[in-house]
Amino acid sequence: MQFRHEVKHEISKGDLLILRQRLRAVMKSDCHAVNGQYEIRSLYFDTPDDKALREKLDGVITREKYRIRLYNNDPSGIRLERKFKHVGLGCKNTAFLTPKQAQAIADGDAGWMSHSTDEVIRGFYTRVCNERLKAKVIVDYIREPFVFAPGNVRVTLDHEIRTGMNCTDFLDPNCVTVPIQDSPCILEVKWDSYLPDVIRDAVQLDGRHSTAFSKYAASRMYD
Repeated sequence: MQFRHEVKHEISKGDLLILRQRLRAVMKSDCHAVNGQYEIRSLYFDTPDDKALREKLDGVITREKYRIRLYNNDPSGIRLERKFKHVGLGCKNTAFLTPKQAQAIADGDAGWMSHSTDEVIRGFYTRVCNERLKAKVIVDYIREPFVFAPGNVRVTLDHEIRTGMNCTDFLDPNCVTVPIQDSPCILEVKWDSYLPDVIRDAVQLDGRHSTAFSKYAASRMYD
């Protein structure tokens, strides 16, 4: 597994405006962004007793979670993602899904996955069978992504975070989402072996410290 350093900061809308200008001066916008941003919809999964949520809230240092992700409402690029975290390091593995497969997963139909040869899908299927993973909540937000080749740095600004509350129909465009409480903005910085000084300086904000903020956990507070 290829682990990367990951640091998150909860920031204000004023911070967002400042960082946007700084990052535009030293980094490139991700090639997949449209006018510098894209929409993300994620469907998160958890066990009946909310193992992933409890581990996050309890600060467990080694965690794993699964989600389905859609960018800019484009069904041609739906992904099943396995996110593994250990202390300040993270690793993500991805498998592409058809809309039919994504809908089946959202509906709780896991049978088709038993025939898959994809490692991520097979791992998810094992968790579904052994731990009864099921769809829990939809999370929508806007992401502004920036990249920097040295250090393979990726900086993202996430805002307008919304939750689907009890709606888990991932592909339903009419699924109503509402802003999470206090809807913060999130700065996330990821890099491989080193973080260049020019990027470290650009993301510095007085009085801001790394945070354990989780969009999934914040969205589940409405249950």
